[in-house]
Amino acid sequence: MTTGANRILDDFAKLMTDAAGAAQGVRKEAETVFRAQAERFFNGMDLVKREEFEAVREMAIKARDENDALLKRIEALEARLAKGA
Repeated sequence: MTTGANRILDDFAKLMTDAAGAAQGVRKEAETVFRAQAERFFNGMDLVKREEFEAVREMAIKARDENDALLKRIEALEARLAKGA
């Protein structure tokens, strides 16, 4: 059987444990609310996902390379036309 002092300490320890559990629950709830608000905020900003950005970037690089190749062909054709004229 617990004595008066030990019982008070046991009750205090239980109270602190319960308070820590409640604080952790509040923290998790606050995190959930913050994440939901942040997600709503970023969705409203019309941002592009990284995968989409990389795909468009690769397409732009390929288009630039094709344009450079076509420019060289045009220059070569113009040079041949200039020699023939």
